[in-house]
Amino acid sequence: MSGAVISSVSPSSPAATSGLLVGDTITSINGVPPTDVIEYQRLTDGDDVVLLIQRENEELLRRFAISKEAGQPLGITVESAVFDRIRTCDNHCSFCFIYQLPKGMRRSLYIKDDDYRLSFLYGNYTTMTRFTEFDLERVVDEGLSPLYVSIHTTNPELRAEMLRNPRGATSLRWLGALLELGIAVHGQVVLCPGVNDADHLEQTLSDVLTKYANLRTLSIVPVGVSTFSTEESMRPMTSTEALQTIGTVERWAQVALDVVGRPVFYASDELYLIAGLPTPMVSDEDIVDLIENGVGLSATFTDSFLNRTPMNSLGTGFFQSVDGAPALGYRAPRLSQDAPTQLDSREQLCILTGEYGAGVLESVIKEDLIEIRAVRNDYFGGNIKVAGLMTGADITRTMLERGLKGVRFVLPDVCLSEGRFLDGMTPAELPAFVDIVPTSGVSLREYLDIWRSDRSKRP
Repeated sequence: MSGAVISSVSPSSPAATSGLLVGDTITSINGVPPTDVIEYQRLTDGDDVVLLIQRENEELLRRFAISKEAGQPLGITVESAVFDRIRTCDNHCSFCFIYQLPKGMRRSLYIKDDDYRLSFLYGNYTTMTRFTEFDLERVVDEGLSPLYVSIHTTNPELRAEMLRNPRGATSLRWLGALLELGIAVHGQVVLCPGVNDADHLEQTLSDVLTKYANLRTLSIVPVGVSTFSTEESMRPMTSTEALQTIGTVERWAQVALDVVGRPVFYASDELYLIAGLPTPMVSDEDIVDLIENGVGLSATFTDSFLNRTPMNSLGTGFFQSVDGAPALGYRAPRLSQDAPTQLDSREQLCILTGEYGAGVLESVIKEDLIEIRAVRNDYFGGNIKVAGLMTGADITRTMLERGLKGVRFVLPDVCLSEGRFLDGMTPAELPAFVDIVPTSGVSLREYLDIWRSDRSKRP
């Protein structure tokens, strides 16, 4: 039976006092079978809520009549944000990173979604090739905004070719409809050298201003290519290509600023790092919606580390505002530890991070007893250099190469999901203890301040 499976119940909440239990399945709310947490919140928002519950190992449904204040949450979290099955992706994109994953990883990593509900809740990008008139009506009626759309190119034939789906040639009509009806949308272009760059990119940026002028932002990010890719047409971007792309994006951003009053177009930090350029600070109000896509992340991290500005917490999407929505994917618990109250300052610190992250940290941390060590990503290979894709095997190799004696290792929590690295290893399986620090400039600064304070007290 489909429904919402309860994964947690808050003590003293309306759900707890009514007798709801972890493992119960909500089959209907006020007579309506809910399809997702968005509908769940709407149906439970009133002061009187009637639930039909399927309890484990019981054949008959239980009925719960709950009285509460209007707008008061029931106080539960559910296992999945979608109750009627995630709408999976039926594209076969040549650049899709999921096709580049090795065998034997966690099963959840191989799921491709193309679900507008997950776009609204978690900031997942959707190609809209499975979007329908019914979906459009619901998005507009319920104000599910903003959404995140993978554009890649505005050339219909090329888009269909890149997605390997004939609907790719026509599905951007939904983007136009959403914008016309007042839904905020952030777009993305995964830039593949020799495919949708250069003149194709110029045309895409021009078309956005003429056909989709209300688009909030368009992020341009380089394709990630691992050694497991079987696509001959896919290759990493060169520094020269990255430099040319940045020039194109910045030029069109100025045009957009003149035409619509907003920059609209943003090159990702990775493009600047590939080109060997410093990453710019993005001051536009849309930065919160872009950080997870790698736009302005480096400069924002640096500014917060130097205590110039607070770092916006990562959290694109509305899942934190929707009662009952689980933290999934990027937002799943990462196993961050509480900051230690003291550290052994006789030990040298070794901060392990991805190759891109190492460059950022080296520009702001210059102390003899603090070592920044880049973890080369042999697991994926190719041009994969971000901290979030570090694996336990590569971290283990890096620690052993460095040596374990007289050093305390530090890792950013972004490389963990529910206590595991992408290859399934846990921090406990590493060859030495590591401190896990939240991936923000403020958190790292506070961690280092504790270490420095303890060090200053020693003779």
